[in-house]
Order: sequence, then structure tokens, then C-alpha cells
Amino acid sequence: MSTIRDISLAPSGEKKIAWAARNMPLCRSIGEEFAKEKPLAGLKIALSVHLEAKTAYLCRVMALGGAEMHITGSNPLSTQDDVAAALAAGGLDVHAFHGCTPEEYDGCIDQVLACGPNIIIDDGGDLMQGLRERFPQAIPGVLGLCEETTTGVHRLRALDRAGLLPFPALLVNDADCKHLFDNRYGTGQSVWDGIMRTTNLIVAGKDVVVAGYGWCGKGVAMRAKGLGARVTVTEVDPVRAIEAVMDGFRVLPMREAAMIGDIFCTVTGCERVITEEHFPLLKDGAILTNAGHFDVEVDAAALAKYAVSRYEARNNIEGYKLPNGRTVFLLAQGRLVNLASGDGHPAEIMDMSFAIQALCARYLARHRGKLAPGTYPVPAEIDQAVARRKLDTMGVQIDALTPAQKEYLGV
Repeated sequence: MSTIRDISLAPSGEKKIAWAARNMPLCRSIGEEFAKEKPLAGLKIALSVHLEAKTAYLCRVMALGGAEMHITGSNPLSTQDDVAAALAAGGLDVHAFHGCTPEEYDGCIDQVLACGPNIIIDDGGDLMQGLRERFPQAIPGVLGLCEETTTGVHRLRALDRAGLLPFPALLVNDADCKHLFDNRYGTGQSVWDGIMRTTNLIVAGKDVVVAGYGWCGKGVAMRAKGLGARVTVTEVDPVRAIEAVMDGFRVLPMREAAMIGDIFCTVTGCERVITEEHFPLLKDGAILTNAGHFDVEVDAAALAKYAVSRYEARNNIEGYKLPNGRTVFLLAQGRLVNLASGDGHPAEIMDMSFAIQALCARYLARHRGKLAPGTYPVPAEIDQAVARRKLDTMGVQIDALTPAQKEYLGV
């Protein structure tokens, strides 16, 4: 039996899923193929991804392929209860609800893993961690795993280096059709959707500080610049710092950037990026947000301890009055601002990312027993196929190499 907030919310969630499906032509076409081929028949899939409409449609696509779906979210604040209800009402096994406690969140993870999954679709590595720590007996039945995000890829690679990864893992996040578009254009737009929706403030004319200039940080900085902000980037990687400078952004250490920022967005995948060292330096009214997977980039616990008082300034915004008399504001408890304060990435972007997820799940099913434990890139033929399908849906045609050109290039 599913663990959700309220099954009566299903009609609202169904509308959201229908809208996403309308704008996800790649996944729609894959669903049609899966319905005929049933490549996932007889397999149990455990999925932990931010549970909103696009994710729900991915779940339905894989169910069309014959999979028995067991679904939970990957963040306590990103689950949309009406979407979870719609999936449950449609007969899928769902264990997720908005605002769950850490203990309830782990309980949902455990209920999904209790199915004894054959394929894992993870977003951040929580299913993998739960499997290793609490369900080791289920490991022999796992054919493989597909990881959605940068943080999860880091965790998998660490396990692989230590010789502790017990099955093959496809690094979906690192596929070109994922990180070049989802991370840059998806995060770039959805972060500012979430910030603007939550604060109802203008971005133009403000000083924005973006911590981290990976693919997600590039997108956040680019969109801030497009909205009329003055953008400063902080980095620890010298190559990325040079890239940010040559892209036209000011680059400073966080200690200096803390004094000038009106809006901060951390996108590093690391912990303690904005800490008690920086709190006294922040301007009165500074807004702190995070777009990294875990709520550790802005040290919210240290901020609560440092502040003399705190209050709810607006829905999903907490105000912290500091000893120096200034007040700073933290959005969505320091969790993913684009999902905890918004609807996540645009449907057209997630169409590519989730098309890769679905095709990678099929790849694992087809190659069961043929892949040794370890991390693997997404096969190039999957990446290329998704790109070509996407171009087709956009009505864009490209050239093809002639036989002579292929011979010249040695391909």
C-alpha cells in the first residue's frame, strides 16, 4: 500500500502529468516503443527522483515497458503531493509526501527498497546508500543502477574507487544530453523561477553571487546576467575560474563576495560554502539560496545558532536577525530552491534527461550479466539517439558525413 499524503489530490496531479506529457515528445515516443516491446517485463524498478510531474511521466513510461515501479522522492521538500496521489491512484507503488521528517524520508526509501529491486534509478545516491546500509541482502538481485545527478555520481565514483560498488552503474548525469542541457539550461531557468516566485522581487539591478561554475553554475550565472543582474562567481577550481572571467563575470573569494551580494545561489555539490565566517559580512536583506542536491551548502544550522532570532518572513522564506542588527533571508530551508520553491526544470529539458534514463534502464535489462561492477558512461549511441530525436521534435535537420568525409576522418 502506498504511503502518500492524500489520495483525493489525484485529479490535480493528473492535470500536471498530462501537461508534462504533452511537452515531453521524446518520452512519449519511447513509451509507445516500450508498450510494444516490453523491455522491462518482469523487472522491479526502485526510483528515487524529485517527485513532480515530469518524474511521474517517466514512471509511467517505464511501467508501459513492463516494469513494476516502486517510487519515492529524493528530497523532503520537492515531492508534490497531488502528483504522488495521481501515481498511486493509477496503481503504482508510491512512498513519498511533502515535508516529511528525515526519519520519515528514510522510511520511504526503505519501503521502496523492500521490493527487492532489479534496477535502481537514483538521484543523489540515497537509494544506493540505503541499499548498502539496510538492505544488503537485496544487492545480488540488482542488475544495475542509473544515477541522475552530480552528487550521486561523486558518491558512486567514491564507492567504485574503494572497490565497494557491487554492480554496474550508468552515470546518466554525465551524458552530453543531460549535463549540457539539464544542468545548464534547466537549472539556469528553474533556479530563477523558484527565487522570483518565492520572493516576488526583481533581479535586474541586483548583485548576484553564484558559488560554483560547473554546468549548473554556468546556467544560473547566465540567466542572472540575462535578467539584468551584476554577477559575481566564486570558485575553487582555477580553470573554471578563468572560464568565468572570460565569460564576462567577476570572480572573487566568498569572503569578499559576501559583502556585495544581494542574492546568493550555491551550486557546488560541496558542504559549508556559506558559513559563520560569512554571516557577519552579509548585507542587510541578503537572500541565501541553494541549488546543490543536499542542504549543506548554506550552513543553515550554523546560521540558526548564530542569529539572535528567526521568523517566517513569507511562505518558504525564513528571516534571521544577526547580532549586528542586520537580517538575512534563507529560502526553502537551504534545500534545492528550484524544486522546493518551484516546479523544477522545464518539461522540454527533462524530456531529454528522462529519455536517457528510460533507455539506460532498457540497456541494463538487455545487458544483464554482461557488465562487471563499476561506473560506466552512458553509451554514445543512446546519447546520439536522444539528440537526434530531440532535433526531430524541434523540426531541425542537420548534415551527415559523406563516405569520403568518414574515410578522411577515420570514422
